[in-house]
Amino acid sequence: MHHVKQLINGQFVDSNTSEWIDITDPATQEVIAKVPQTTDDEINQAVAAAQKAFQTWRKTPITTRARIFLRYQALIRDHMDELAEILTAEQGKTIADARGDVFRGLEVVEHAAGIANLQIGDFVENVASGVDTYSIWQPLGVCAGITPFNFPAMIPLWMFPMAIATGNTFILKPSEQDPMVTMRLVELAVEAGVPEGVLNVVHGGKATVDAICDHPDIKAVSFVGSTNVGKHVYERASQSGKRAQCMMGAKNHGVILPDANKEQTLNQLAGAAFGAAGQRCMALSVVVLVGAAGEWIDDIKAKAEGLIVSAGKHDKDLGPLISPAAKARVEHLIGTGVEEGASLILDGRGITVEGYEKGNFVGPTIFDNVTSDMQIYQQEIFGPVLCIMRANSLDEAIELLNANPHGNGTAIFTQSGAAAHKFQQDIQVGQIGINLPIPVPLPMFSFSGSRASKLGDLGPYGKQAVQFYTQTKTVTARWFDDEASRGVNTTISI
Repeated sequence: MHHVKQLINGQFVDSNTSEWIDITDPATQEVIAKVPQTTDDEINQAVAAAQKAFQTWRKTPITTRARIFLRYQALIRDHMDELAEILTAEQGKTIADARGDVFRGLEVVEHAAGIANLQIGDFVENVASGVDTYSIWQPLGVCAGITPFNFPAMIPLWMFPMAIATGNTFILKPSEQDPMVTMRLVELAVEAGVPEGVLNVVHGGKATVDAICDHPDIKAVSFVGSTNVGKHVYERASQSGKRAQCMMGAKNHGVILPDANKEQTLNQLAGAAFGAAGQRCMALSVVVLVGAAGEWIDDIKAKAEGLIVSAGKHDKDLGPLISPAAKARVEHLIGTGVEEGASLILDGRGITVEGYEKGNFVGPTIFDNVTSDMQIYQQEIFGPVLCIMRANSLDEAIELLNANPHGNGTAIFTQSGAAAHKFQQDIQVGQIGINLPIPVPLPMFSFSGSRASKLGDLGPYGKQAVQFYTQTKTVTARWFDDEASRGVNTTISI
């Protein structure tokens, strides 16, 4: 049985713990590895190594840091197929989706390689007579990241490359449900030249999360995951004096106007609602049909019925959910939808995949006539379940969306530029797609979820990540001529 190692001070080491967590193949329930609950002493060792490494890493030339990430992105490209296969085995998503998971993280690594352009400060000459003022963006120190199960390649790559490129050292805690692809990415980072102690990895559940939030030498914590855990991390880390950014739950809506390109819209809707078995914080889990678009119900159902569910390695359309508990929760919520009066027009419960009878499979599921007081609307289902609602006008649809507390992402499908402009201006959601269902921006921008989907002012990767992982130091300087003398000045002026 493979035991997942930790990375402490440049060494991949076994844990001394007595507590091990099973990693299972979601398609078979076979235990494929075990991951440790890292001990408190090992967490302290990792932080101490990061603190020591920071003293030299922070002064490492920025071009040296950039070149490491140039090498790193090349290594990720070279190992893309291997990484996708590892990811699928432990997480369950299809091979194609796994490659997309790795690739979207790779884009952030490429962005980190341009850190010399991203971390430039400001300079103003002669703000007063003979006085110059300039600002510099300096690293914070030891930072940490806590990542979820649904994107075990992309989200770690959102975090540690930007933190390390800006001169910090890092403690990474991957999801205990699927840490193996993360560890392979970490191995490649070490191969690319990340020095000892600059990147460290610890494992486990709540005990490790709390230790990271509490440790006095950790200056900032980045988190992506569920709302309940995100609130806990934000409050606990903030109370310990840390910077914190927490990307949390969502309820993303797609608004379809009658003039939308029908075939393109239906294809995008099916992919965004059911891809990754709905286990995306950016999944389009609610569709609002405006006016005559309400006649598209049968077409939406037909697209969903055409999707194939199987083990991820067979690279069909949907793989399994991450765990039996996740499957049970999704099926329970489907049951509440029926009980509360929604019209179940496609039921994905009870699906069996030949050869994988023990898998955590739920097929595409569609509810019509959903109302905002139902549990299937109020809760993030995190499964392949689409809720259909109706609106008589775009204004009514916008009002419906703005009444929902979450603000991760939304989309509108239309051929009207005026309608799209009104939507982007009036909607109170951080990320908006126009004829594009999952509007996650490329890393030259920043992930900008909002409202109940986010805690903290700054998002991960992109421009905001550079701000999050650095502190601004402003210097005001005057150099006197040897013969210059102005006498004593007791005023506040320069």
